[in-house]
Amino acid sequence: MDKNTITGFVLIAIVLFGFTWFNQPSEEEMEAQRVKDSIENVVRKKAEEQQKIAEIQKKAEAARKATEDSTALFHNAMTGAGQNIVLKNDKLELTLSSRGATVQKAVIKGFEDNDGNKDVTLFDKATQKLNFTFVAKEQNISTEDLTFTPSDVTANTVTFTADAGDGKSIVIKYALSKDYKLACSIVANGMAGLFSPNASTIDINWQDLCKQQEKGFTFENRYSTLTYHFNESGTDYLNETSEKKDETVDEPIDWVAFKNQFFSAVMIAKTGFGTDVKLTSIPQEKGTGYLKQYEAKLKTDFDPKGATPTELEFYFVPNDFRLLQSVEEESTFGKDLQLERLVYLGWPLFRYINRWFTLYVFDFLRSMAIPMGIILILITLLLKAITYPMVKKSYMSSAKMRVLRPKLEEATKHLDKPEDALQKQQAQMQLYAEYGVSPLSGCLPMLIQMPIWIAMFNFVPNAIQLRRQSFLWIDDLSTYDPIISWQDNLWLIGDHISLTCILFCGANLLYSWFTMQQQKDQMMGAQAEQMKMMRWMMMLMPLMFFFMFNDYSSGLNFYYFVSLFFSALIMWVLRKTTNDEKLLAILEAKRAENKKNPKKMSGFAARLQAMQQQQQELQRQRDELRKKRFGK
Repeated sequence: MDKNTITGFVLIAIVLFGFTWFNQPSEEEMEAQRVKDSIENVVRKKAEEQQKIAEIQKKAEAARKATEDSTALFHNAMTGAGQNIVLKNDKLELTLSSRGATVQKAVIKGFEDNDGNKDVTLFDKATQKLNFTFVAKEQNISTEDLTFTPSDVTANTVTFTADAGDGKSIVIKYALSKDYKLACSIVANGMAGLFSPNASTIDINWQDLCKQQEKGFTFENRYSTLTYHFNESGTDYLNETSEKKDETVDEPIDWVAFKNQFFSAVMIAKTGFGTDVKLTSIPQEKGTGYLKQYEAKLKTDFDPKGATPTELEFYFVPNDFRLLQSVEEESTFGKDLQLERLVYLGWPLFRYINRWFTLYVFDFLRSMAIPMGIILILITLLLKAITYPMVKKSYMSSAKMRVLRPKLEEATKHLDKPEDALQKQQAQMQLYAEYGVSPLSGCLPMLIQMPIWIAMFNFVPNAIQLRRQSFLWIDDLSTYDPIISWQDNLWLIGDHISLTCILFCGANLLYSWFTMQQQKDQMMGAQAEQMKMMRWMMMLMPLMFFFMFNDYSSGLNFYYFVSLFFSALIMWVLRKTTNDEKLLAILEAKRAENKKNPKKMSGFAARLQAMQQQQQELQRQRDELRKKRFGK
């Protein structure tokens, strides 16, 4: 590139730069352009918003026209507020509204509510809603939008009809039984042409804001659950403490129950609800007067031709095990509904104990018109009598170890080094075997009693028979018995202190003290040192139980108080009636007999001894190997 060419490029660049500089807009022009751009931006956004609003209005208009089309068949049924029809018997009073043709209010008679009324209102129109939706070719038909005409009204029956004209109608019939069942049948007449050929289900949406019926919110809420029953058998429920929204059930179910502690509303489908089920349970805050927000989205069989009605059964019923068994017999669906599962009796083992023992004893004592508090005491005494041989065996095993303690200490005092721990334990086991004593024999009988405790933990809170039953200072055995209450909740304690909870914790403290004394007398060396820490833990347990059980029912706390009191009393009597000298003489005689006729050790003791011998042999081999390597 020569000099002239370079000079030309430089001149061109200078001209371009100068042209750009002289033609750039001023600051005022630039500001005006920014304002113009902002205005155009606002106008464009406003135009976009107006377009969106127009689209929404268009869709709303289309939906409105679709709604008008969908209800054109029922234009006569779209007007009117509806009227209430009351069905009642000695057990129930149900208010049904012709607007939607569903139950608006359910009152269970003969059970006092938390406000002192003589009957319990399970729900009313402000807290409960039920809607049936028919999915047709061009539109959906929802019963909540229709006002039905009632006919054939008696004290126990009513027929609701929504007339669509031209021989088309939806008919819903209700019949109240002598007890707690409400039968329902749904038929669509002359409407087959409105549904697609493969239409075979009806959509059901059931909602309820479960009311608090008892004094203790926390305790009642713990036992209030949305429960459902599988077609094959068995029940399940949504977690009672966490929020569950639109939980899908994978297996076909027969019924859904909106359950609180002592009362339930149950919906059963003759053909089941299939697998397309979504369930919701949302816990409510204390002080709202409500426990859970329930919702069930269900589908069941529907015949568009109207030849086969859709059949449902509703139960508005107390959660009484025997009552639920008898009420189920009124069902015409021919299924094993297992409604008694609404009374939770615990996991399989504990349910078995409650189902085949506790319930029969409870029913027998109730038949004698004995006060409920006395029944709890008698059940406790019966269980103590049944388990007494095991308790005595456990105690005597501990007593044998107690009287042998000096001999064990004397026999093993030379094995006080840390490396002698295994040999010391083996020597102790050998001495126990000579005296015919098993250290484990005192543990197993006590473990057998634990299922009974847990079974009663599940039985008492679910026994509706304790509801509103008084005993001594207790006004209601089904809820807490406050000796002092206050307005605001305190952390861990709540808003009250329950007297039966204090008694239970006191009895637990007494029983723990007896147990620690018994264990301390039989422990030696390092075990005795470890027992000091265990002693503090066992003394703290009653305090922990106070925070756990302060909200629990007074009936349950009273049962545990009586049970622990008698357990402590039995241990005290056994200790007073046991002669240590005579017991030691018996053990010495047993040892002498065993020496004359030695028996081979068997069972766990033999396995433990073999394990100890193996460990001792391994330790010996390690010591020999160490000597060879290091000369020590």
